[in-house]
Amino acid sequence: MCMRIAIASDHRGYKLKESIKILLKFWGYKFEDFGAANEESSDYPDFAKAVANALKNGYDFGILICGTGIGMSMAANRFGGRAATCRTVEDVKMSREHNNANILCLAEHTKNYEELVKTFLETPFSEEERHERRIKKFDL
Repeated sequence: MCMRIAIASDHRGYKLKESIKILLKFWGYKFEDFGAANEESSDYPDFAKAVANALKNGYDFGILICGTGIGMSMAANRFGGRAATCRTVEDVKMSREHNNANILCLAEHTKNYEELVKTFLETPFSEEERHERRIKKFDL
């Protein structure tokens, strides 16, 4: 696996980020932690920007965690990512297959995070013309 993953959280997502890092290491993925370094109050847009920039610089995927996943998703999309807040495996599959999401956003309280992360990293984008056409319209 040569895939490189950028991961970050704000203070509320710190514990889940640390758990996901253990999984990534166990599964053999290369990753870099872009913060937060602890549970002290921090600003989620800073971390969303860092991960979105990492993708622009060669990382394959990003994982962001905050209280709901929504703030991280909004910020990451603002900075050029294709971030999706996902709660179910179906959300994850559709975000990858149809939207070519490159950043998975999770809520701090996500219980099935192992299944969601694995599905995100293993589900390919469907290169059907209709999906590619729609993705291209993001940049118009």
